[in-house]
Amino acid sequence: MSIVKINVLTVPEEQRETLEKRFAARAGAVEGSDGFEWFELLRPVEGTDTYLVYTRWRTEEDFQRWMTGRGQAAHGGGGAQGGAQGDRPKPAATDATLWSFEVVQQTGPKQA
Repeated sequence: MSIVKINVLTVPEEQRETLEKRFAARAGAVEGSDGFEWFELLRPVEGTDTYLVYTRWRTEEDFQRWMTGRGQAAHGGGGAQGGAQGDRPKPAATDATLWSFEVVQQTGPKQA
């Protein structure tokens, strides 16, 4: 079965709009990657400043290939393509943690 990666981002309230706009501007950046299955950006509703970035992949190897290729560039590690590090905008998140899960059960709506 698939694997799930959840990037846990601490985002101060004044940076929420910035974070969401940056994700919207990157729409399509991961969808064409081999093994990619799903993406969701989850906004906190109450009591926390933590956003969750949910991605689902066919295999760990597919995720690692994306991280060392397109993912590295999308997260600021793409050395040759960008300008100087000082040209990059300040991160909207103040902290980030990556959680990894293996899907062991899944279900969806019943088909009529």
